[in-house]
Amino acid sequence: MSEGVDTLVVEDVSPAHPASDDAPWWKGALIYQIYPRSFQDTNRDGIGDLPGITRRLEYIASLGVSCIWISPFFTSPMADYGYDVSDFCDVDPIFGTLADFDILIKKAHTVGLKVIIDQVYSHTSDQHEWFIESRSSRTNDKSDWYVWADAKADGSPPNNWQSVFGMGAWQWDARRGQYYLHNFLVEQPDLNLHNPVVQAAILDVTQFWLDRGVDGFRIDALNFAMHDRALRDNPAETEFKRPPTRPFDFQRHEMNMSQPELLPFIERIGNVIQNAGAEKFTVAEVGGPRPLSEMKSFTQGNKRLSSAYAFDYLYAEQISADLVRKTQKEWPGIEGEGWPSWAFENHDAPRAVTRWKGSNPSKQYSKLLVLLMAALRGNGFIYYGEELGLEQGEIDFDDLKDPEAIANWPETLGRDGARTPMPWDGNTNVYAGFSDAKPWLPLQDNHASASVALQSKDPKSVLNFTKQVIALRNGCDVLRRGEIQFPSEGELLVFDRMHGGKIRRCVFNLGDNNLAYDGQVDIDVSVGSVGSLICPGSGFISKAS
Repeated sequence: MSEGVDTLVVEDVSPAHPASDDAPWWKGALIYQIYPRSFQDTNRDGIGDLPGITRRLEYIASLGVSCIWISPFFTSPMADYGYDVSDFCDVDPIFGTLADFDILIKKAHTVGLKVIIDQVYSHTSDQHEWFIESRSSRTNDKSDWYVWADAKADGSPPNNWQSVFGMGAWQWDARRGQYYLHNFLVEQPDLNLHNPVVQAAILDVTQFWLDRGVDGFRIDALNFAMHDRALRDNPAETEFKRPPTRPFDFQRHEMNMSQPELLPFIERIGNVIQNAGAEKFTVAEVGGPRPLSEMKSFTQGNKRLSSAYAFDYLYAEQISADLVRKTQKEWPGIEGEGWPSWAFENHDAPRAVTRWKGSNPSKQYSKLLVLLMAALRGNGFIYYGEELGLEQGEIDFDDLKDPEAIANWPETLGRDGARTPMPWDGNTNVYAGFSDAKPWLPLQDNHASASVALQSKDPKSVLNFTKQVIALRNGCDVLRRGEIQFPSEGELLVFDRMHGGKIRRCVFNLGDNNLAYDGQVDIDVSVGSVGSLICPGSGFISKAS
């Protein structure tokens, strides 16, 4: 067995959409997530915009990813920074215009990138015209478009439901003399998706964006989209994966979310998508402590969604061989089973290298995570800056924007630290090429030194390693489509990917100790020291047959 650092031998590499079997383009794709506020500013207001994304599409295509996912850019008062939508079918002026979006779609397709966008079906902004009408009286045409309920006899809320952001989930509204449900912020009232007219309105939104050329959707908080009609109390939680920090954590969310009536609605979504006439990709975000059964049901068969992802890695305080084996074995590939997706970090979770390695992670560790994502069975999401190995930003309290971080300060790392500006050129100006104006969140000094421009010149950089690893996966149906088996247990993570009679052996040391490995295979791609002892933070993918 050869040894080396950052050794990479990529053979038979093809573009991001390799010639393969009849599987859809998205099966096994690597998808690049963009948080638009923080990607590239072009109008000098310190906030990223759609023209900024368009400007950087060649860079994204150069990574080798198949698709981009753009987080919300819709009209919004920004109480939750875009996830409180006041117009589902328009672009907020801070991001540009519908014409800017059309230009983005056209150019993305020209450079070979698919485009999926966020859809928020469970709630709106309290400034949406639907809610403004709904709250005006109990008899208007949209009076039952949201979840309204009378107070108890003593004036208290209808039940014990708690919101994700650390408060009761019911808000009194004097206009109607009733409470409305908000599973998130007070400014985010929940839609009543039991109402077929509301479902139809939401599906019209889906069709609107399909008509503009999008290639699919990431659906936000889908399992929050329907509630128990009888408004029964949630039972108390008795099993905690981590110490509870919010009232929300003390309940089993059996009544305020995850109702069986959701599946017929998902099939209605699937029907609209399939009628679009071309291969589209839909992926659901599924939160909660027990998401697996919902992910399976949301993606089962061919009438529902393409894929789903949970927070297995996003909220994990440590990554381990046991965690990887557990999550991968939950998707064995049986008949009718959906296809999983994975993310190590995103707009809702602190940067993975900081969560898992503390305040001083190495470049080697960042490369290890890239290699691991490329080896997993399923789709992989790469969050902007992850290809640079960016660490979690440190945001002073006075600079925080995230309502969850402000409410829970200082108990969590918050979400702002993973939403800081993209560093394009550490030598351009004090804002690293993101903007000519002060950014909406502070640029991090250690991010400027990890900029795209600087890493592009370094053949040993995380960025260039990421490109090479993505190229390896793109050219290898074993890694994109193949099944997975674990020949051994233990602290050393060893698994085989198999497809078409070919095998690739994948070996990772995710722990802190040297681990013995006695396999006799030729290394195809590696990071760190590989030999009879696998050093911490090392791994490789090899041809096993």
